[in-house]
Amino acid sequence: MPLSREMQRLRAEHAALVTLSRIILDMTRAPHPPDATELASARGVLRETLVRHLKCEDWVLYPRLNATGDPELMRITRAFELEMGDLAAEFVAYDGTWTGERVAADWPGFCRETARIFDMLAVRVEREERELYPLADKLYAAAAVDAAVRAGSPISS
Repeated sequence: MPLSREMQRLRAEHAALVTLSRIILDMTRAPHPPDATELASARGVLRETLVRHLKCEDWVLYPRLNATGDPELMRITRAFELEMGDLAAEFVAYDGTWTGERVAADWPGFCRETARIFDMLAVRVEREERELYPLADKLYAAAAVDAAVRAGSPISS
């Protein structure tokens, strides 16, 4: 899949993650837990979206950015990879800790921990949109120009 389509997909997943986070955070503003199925469903969709998003970054975006050989781009990409690993591990720990039973037993604790982890996720999404994705867009634009130039160039023998 061309990088431009991957970037569209990654941005759409960012929007979905933000929306799902808001839905869950809205639930946490209630004094008591919502219906367990409703909360579990929202958390499940967020988890699936986040996992798909991380796999796309790990398997497509980061390798393509690293393959440029540009030292600054490789440095930035590596920094994001390392930071994302930390956030992914934090999310896995959060998700595994807060079972339905534990949420019901410690609703205020779940609400605090959810706000903390979702704040980390929001900061990450904002940084990717501001710092990393524009670099990928430039890479795609440069590749598209190179391809157009090659396609219009006379064939030499």
